[in-house]
Amino acid sequence: MKKEMSKVYEPHEVEDRIYEWWQKKGYFKPEVHPDGKPYTIIMPPPNITGQLHMGHAFDDTLQDALIRYKRMQGYSALWIPGMDHASIATEVKVLNKIKEEEGKNKEELGRKEFLKRAWDWADFYRNRIRKQVKKLGASCDWDRERFTMDEGCSQAVKSTFVRLYNAGLIYKGSRIINWCPNCKTALSDAEVEYKEEEGHLWHIKYPFAKGKGGVIVATTRPETMLGDSGVAVNPDDERYQDLIGEEVILPLVNKNIPIVADDYVDMEFGTGVVKMTPAHDPNDYEVGKRHHLEEINIMNEDGTMNKLAGKYAGMDRYECRDAVLRDLEKLGLLVKTEDHLHNVGHCYRCKTTVETMTSEQWFVKMKPLAEPAIKAVRENKTQFVPERFDKIYYNWMENIRDWCISRQLWWGHRIPAYTCDDCGELIVSENTPTICPKCGSSSIKQESDVLDTWFSSALWPFSTLGWPKETDDLQKYYPNNVLVTGYDIIFFWVARMIFMGIDSMGEVPFKDVYIHGLIRDAQGRKMSKSLGNGIDPLEVIDDYSADALRFAIITGNSAGNDIRWTQDKIESSRNFLNKIWNATRFVLMNIDDDTVLNMDATCFTTIDRWILSRSNHLIDEVTTNMDKYELGIAASKIYDFTWNEFCDWYIEFVKSRLNGENFQSKNTACATLVFVLKNTLKLLHPFIPFITEEIYSHLPNTKGAIIIAQWPEVNNDFNYPKEEKQINYLMDVIRNLRKIRKEADIPNRKKAELYVTTKNKMYLTLLQSSLPILNKMASVSKIVALDLDQVRDDFSSAVIEESTIYLCMDDLVDTEKEVERLENEQKKLEKELQRTNSKLSNEKFLNKAPQAVVQKEKEKQEVNYEKLKQIVERLKHFKK
Repeated sequence: MKKEMSKVYEPHEVEDRIYEWWQKKGYFKPEVHPDGKPYTIIMPPPNITGQLHMGHAFDDTLQDALIRYKRMQGYSALWIPGMDHASIATEVKVLNKIKEEEGKNKEELGRKEFLKRAWDWADFYRNRIRKQVKKLGASCDWDRERFTMDEGCSQAVKSTFVRLYNAGLIYKGSRIINWCPNCKTALSDAEVEYKEEEGHLWHIKYPFAKGKGGVIVATTRPETMLGDSGVAVNPDDERYQDLIGEEVILPLVNKNIPIVADDYVDMEFGTGVVKMTPAHDPNDYEVGKRHHLEEINIMNEDGTMNKLAGKYAGMDRYECRDAVLRDLEKLGLLVKTEDHLHNVGHCYRCKTTVETMTSEQWFVKMKPLAEPAIKAVRENKTQFVPERFDKIYYNWMENIRDWCISRQLWWGHRIPAYTCDDCGELIVSENTPTICPKCGSSSIKQESDVLDTWFSSALWPFSTLGWPKETDDLQKYYPNNVLVTGYDIIFFWVARMIFMGIDSMGEVPFKDVYIHGLIRDAQGRKMSKSLGNGIDPLEVIDDYSADALRFAIITGNSAGNDIRWTQDKIESSRNFLNKIWNATRFVLMNIDDDTVLNMDATCFTTIDRWILSRSNHLIDEVTTNMDKYELGIAASKIYDFTWNEFCDWYIEFVKSRLNGENFQSKNTACATLVFVLKNTLKLLHPFIPFITEEIYSHLPNTKGAIIIAQWPEVNNDFNYPKEEKQINYLMDVIRNLRKIRKEADIPNRKKAELYVTTKNKMYLTLLQSSLPILNKMASVSKIVALDLDQVRDDFSSAVIEESTIYLCMDDLVDTEKEVERLENEQKKLEKELQRTNSKLSNEKFLNKAPQAVVQKEKEKQEVNYEKLKQIVERLKHFKK
């Protein structure tokens, strides 16, 4: 005997218990369907920098819905969880903690002791994040959990680095890079966030080395002029053609620098003369290479000026800017200052303004890797959902520069490169060398820098499956089926995984990339600490439940679009859970423990066939939606069916049968209720797994768990289009009768005869056979068929399908209120007819609109004219 359901759903008692049971039974493992076709999702690893936010909840809910759906379809479904060491972000957090608690910096601690603290941090937050993900209901295989710095992933990093180095695709060299003076590390282009800021454009005179006069250059960063090694003009600019090859004097530094000609210079910007600072601007760097200009780095790693800045050495970069401008003004060389709006790069982690400077770093040569990755997406080997996001991918990959992968940090994958102290030989190896292969010296030192976090993340789809070892998981579950991620990291992560997957594995890492948007607040703003509008998903779970949070996230979501979080959504989701719970309790209250439910098609009523047919359509549509990643649409359809058709209509329809004496009729109603409820719970399970599992355990004739139950399939025997049409008609009748009664303020206790005019005998027969339902749900005492000439002036009517229904109002209503209602209805219909008539008299609409649309407008016009005619007649009756 199944235990009785509690009167009220208690999610806090249910969710932890069920999650523990799922894990204990091994339901999250792909081995529950060992012979199933493999289906793989690799969790985008959250950073170990704190707790999860709503973005993680969104991401994990979508992934969990997909993996549960595929598991129920019999796939050997694997969802691998994991976390990212987040090099820069974690190092900053750990250093702040050390500074607050001990007042020390990392140099005072030393590398070994600092890394010990970093690993303590990692262990603490990995455990914390793991618990948070479980709270959400994520059905990932925790026995396969990975960390970007675990032994296997670290080996994958070393193997990839060495292989790319030996192939000539990784090199060390001095190039222009992005530098964060606060984090004191290099950044890749993808790690720089650009923000439009108000600044200035300073016009500075550079005197000619020979003769009088000079050229005027415009710059937004006058402090960098101390590192200028030339000025450039466009070779087609007639104003300066005679000056090409001449020299000017660099103000403040007082040295001669050449005037060079280069197509890079925009003749329309400023004066058409551009200062060249090859060590501090990426475009100047390229021009400098073409014209052999000196690279003069004038800044220290912390953003202060170095000794090459002369008397400005030691100043902060902005302090230096002010001093340079003052000195230029004294010399009469600051010609003018203009307000200027421009894009300024910031560190994606600490938001400090980034400097560009030349520095010796490690780089990945990108063109040979990018080309096959671009081709793979063009050939649909990997597809973006929605498709429009491939434009971001192409734009990034087609304009990509070599990737700076070295970071001046201690937390991360240390670069597997070693230098011999005696002969300078560079050794790149997976294993730590003990003897220099060139000179035999044992004095060998490893690179102090670590790799960009995204280097290890780029290997995630296959390193998590055991690569570089040829594991069974790698053979079976690579490539992954889908990557679920936000649009904000397409170039950070998605692009890199694609080119690394192709290069390392010989094929793309995933077939689909499902892109979702961001969760914003009710006003459409991005959630942030500064705005104070962030939502803690764990608090939502505590206040409502994990299922309520999940359903609120899923409903209204569409691929690639942001969603707004409102209090109404979460409360609506909680109400929906309670609706399902209460509906199930009602169903089970009407079934005795020893009752054998019999789904005998010969005993189905029209109403039974209707709900079975509607359920059948729902299964078909939801399955299609899930396959197309239309999760929000699928969830909304199940919500509408469950709340409206199943709970509000079908349950109400069958109540009289459940309370009746006819055993067969009651048994068929109960069997149908349980059958439809069971399938609906299965459809809902990917979205609200806890409550569906709990309810499923109470249903009769259920074995095992819903998490591994078979996904519902369409049954063509349950397609009943005729019955659907009939019950839709019956519901329309009830809705219209309720509307007439409500508008006329007629109490339900006042029973009324329902008059019907129709040429379709099917509808009349249906209404007559449904009198008990109409009596209960619309206070109808009797069905009376009329001819049109029998219709009286005191009838209130509604046109439905091929019939008109009437209530005799004289005995039921307050005349004044009914006149007011009819006049309001008349105004609405006249306004609607005016709109329709305008459309149908518009030649452009008639010629260009699809025929079906035009026909629909004509039908609407005809119906509304009939309604208006009846209202006018009713008003005449009351105004006699």
